Amino acid sequence: MKTNFTLGEFFCGPGGIALAAMTCKDVQDQHGKTYSISPLWATDYDKSTCETYSQNIHQKSLAEDENVIHADIRTLDIAGLKKCDGFAFGFPCNDFSIVGESKGLDGEFGPLFSYGVQYLKKHQPQWFVAENVGGLSSANAGSALGLILKELSNSGYKLVPHLYKFEDYGVPQARHRIIIVGLRNDIDKTYRVPAPSHLNKRRTSKQALTIPPLPHDVLNNERTNQNKRVIERLKHIKPGKNAWSDDIPQHLRLNVKGAKLSNIYKRLDPNKPAYTVTGSGGGGTHMYHWAEHRALTNRERARLQTFPDSYAFVGGKESVRKQIGMAVPPKGMKVIFTALLNTFAEKEYALIENNIEF
Repeated sequence: MKTNFTLGEFFCGPGGIALAAMTCKDVQDQHGKTYSISPLWATDYDKSTCETYSQNIHQKSLAEDENVIHADIRTLDIAGLKKCDGFAFGFPCNDFSIVGESKGLDGEFGPLFSYGVQYLKKHQPQWFVAENVGGLSSANAGSALGLILKELSNSGYKLVPHLYKFEDYGVPQARHRIIIVGLRNDIDKTYRVPAPSHLNKRRTSKQALTIPPLPHDVLNNERTNQNKRVIERLKHIKPGKNAWSDDIPQHLRLNVKGAKLSNIYKRLDPNKPAYTVTGSGGGGTHMYHWAEHRALTNRERARLQTFPDSYAFVGGKESVRKQIGMAVPPKGMKVIFTALLNTFAEKEYALIENNIEF
């Protein structure tokens, strides 16, 4: 006997969440019943992103894929969408990130979480997973997260919000995300936060990019043409340091007044997880190799995000960089999905208390 939870997604990105669902091992309960998750449908506003999702998750082109909807979420007929057993939405983080203006619920993207709430209220899936940046907890003077949790709870769900540090779960990147897991109120199960597996053995950026070595013909691996001045500047920046290093000669320093972002021309530290992969890339924010005087390629960034080398991103180089930076690391989400399946199978697993009160 098997329970296969179908998964629907808003703001699906290139498919990090779906890939995690697909690659989760089936979990079997004490009676021999197995539990699994299969992606059913997804939607995103960016066409190249949808194409990436269709080709990798459903193995077909977007034009042939009736289960990937390329549309602005604000135009969707939510009531007419397919029902699913599980629902995921990594609602846009632009207005909740600690980098930038942090407009929160007052920004253009902040209120988009409400469309996920509409789906939950209308279709009542058994469970949901919502994802956003750690800065969500401080947005709108701390009120945004409380409002979002209240709306999700009022949709009929028991919530377990937690700030996950994905580097503690084997992702070779310091990526901190608030994940909210909700089980429908009538389901007599209790989700608990899985315990970190890599506290004392975090995977480093060097391990991620060199073990195994990248194949010479791997996809999405085009290098950025660095100008001579950037190369000269990088020669004076040590691993783990950035453009504000005292080792940089005066004539190569950036003339910047005010706030100095720490990731400008920042090299990876080969002995630590990478700093956070983002969707930006201009002004020295591409992420830089610890030894070679260059920016990382999109494929190297995808490795830091735990996508397999066979995962083909569709679109121009800039589009691919954004897709990778905005994605949810499959290896991180896989930990959460596995815990969710264990919850339904009533199998014990190592756990910790959630660190966000509700």
